[in-house]
Amino acid sequence: MRYLPLTDADRQEMLSVIGSASVDDLFVDVPVQARLPGTIVGLPDHASELAVERHMAKLARQNLSAGEAPFFLGAGAYRHHVPASVDHLIQRGEFLTAYTPYQPEIAQGTLQVLFEFQTQVARLLGCDVANASMYDGSTACWEAIGMARRITKRGKALLSSGLHPHYVSVAKTMAKFTGDALVHEAPKLDAATDIDALVASIDKDTSCVVVQYPDILGRIADLTPLANAAHEAGALLVAVVTEPVALGAIAAPGHMGADIVVGEGQSLGVGLQFGGPYLGLFGCKQKYVRQMPGRLCGETVDAAGQRGFVLTLSTREQHIRREKATSNICTNSGLCALAFSIHMTLLGEKGLRELATLNHALAVEAADRLAKVPGVRLLNDAFFNEFTLILSKDARDVVRNLADKGVLGGVSLGRLFPDAADIGNGLVVAVTETVTAEDVETFAKALEEELA
Repeated sequence: MRYLPLTDADRQEMLSVIGSASVDDLFVDVPVQARLPGTIVGLPDHASELAVERHMAKLARQNLSAGEAPFFLGAGAYRHHVPASVDHLIQRGEFLTAYTPYQPEIAQGTLQVLFEFQTQVARLLGCDVANASMYDGSTACWEAIGMARRITKRGKALLSSGLHPHYVSVAKTMAKFTGDALVHEAPKLDAATDIDALVASIDKDTSCVVVQYPDILGRIADLTPLANAAHEAGALLVAVVTEPVALGAIAAPGHMGADIVVGEGQSLGVGLQFGGPYLGLFGCKQKYVRQMPGRLCGETVDAAGQRGFVLTLSTREQHIRREKATSNICTNSGLCALAFSIHMTLLGEKGLRELATLNHALAVEAADRLAKVPGVRLLNDAFFNEFTLILSKDARDVVRNLADKGVLGGVSLGRLFPDAADIGNGLVVAVTETVTAEDVETFAKALEEELA
């Protein structure tokens, strides 16, 4: 979208229509100390379109994008191959021109694909029902905590130490407005998860226990004992999945007793895109469906008996009174949900399992090779496509130096948990089907140089 600047005459005409003498009148409610006193140092007041394009292109060239280097970043956002057919299909008019499905008579394409998306997500997460998507995994996680509060009438949530710190941060921000008490500690560099500690911490005030699966260190745990303990105390189990491809190889959280399963759907159909937009997944047990945030698409028949699709449940603030709303999220990530659904359809169940098997096999090979580097120890005794290495020096410095050498070699725990000095040597490494044996060898040799 091009920016077309206004002339002075345009501005004066607009100001006269609204009854203001100057543009400054529009900002009288902003405290003086919060306003810029003049121009921004180092930034020109204006520049030609050509000059701006060249400047922005120069800045963009400083990026090292995922496809330009050996890439081992994960921790909530993963590089997978997205078939070209996904991009082709999401641009078809049946979907692209009916993005917001409030008028079902002109939005049948969008409504049908969201209906099918819900079915796919429910099966993937092991839940009875799923909604038509949310913003992203972190906001879906918070919405699950809020939903648990409404169901249990309690206000304390136990957050696993293995929960992604960005998800924790979002939850803490929102809890300031609801009064929920969130209990969370940083993880330890231990192969064992904190399931036993969570079980011991559940009490009569606990609304839910939130656990990531696989967790931020790549560890995988059986959630069944945690679900049983939560239910015995009248609490709910919320499972968070940041890598949905993993569910092609490991048991779905819903099948282990999780009441609510949320996650990030970016891995399927949606590229990394330098951080977004992404896609929130949300599923739950049937008995909790009316407390589920977001919206649901349902199947019906029209006056002529033809199959059709409509919004069945829309309990958001713009649909009903605020005090009865289940969420103040204003939309779902419709286009990303469409891409997810198309990619899932192209894969099918067999294809998803094959993709998951390939991811795991490549990750095992990479972990074995990297663990042979002097100064490196593999933490995990079980993982899917993501694992943690313990280095002989601070991983933040190593990651920075590797990037300078053209290797994007994982995410340092020191960056994720800056206040937890004792885990600063931890490095989270992700390996997907896009990683080659040559990439692994390049990474291993660069890592060996850094730790020598």
